[in-house]
Amino acid sequence: MNGGELVLGSMAAFALLTIGVKAQSGARRARAAADIAQVGTSAVSLLGRVVTTALVIVGVQWLVITHPSNHTLFWVMLGLPALLASYTLTKALTVFEIHPRSKGGRR
Repeated sequence: MNGGELVLGSMAAFALLTIGVKAQSGARRARAAADIAQVGTSAVSLLGRVVTTALVIVGVQWLVITHPSNHTLFWVMLGLPALLASYTLTKALTVFEIHPRSKGGRR
């Protein structure tokens, strides 16, 4: 082995080491981005459920108010959505937390 081969071999080893370090760093960043995206996704999903629930409540109330044949149904349909709305708002305003993973991987 001459000096040129030794230099080229050292450069190749250094390049492989650099690629390995960059890949590990990229994997950490990707994992952190996935954690952040998961929290954002759950908030967006919750918003969709809130809007869907509101539309269902409004639709049922409209049907009951436009056809008021049963007074008990009328009052239940006005009171029950208040309970659902309070539950949904409480859940929507709950703070989400990111739990950091342990160094060894998943728990």
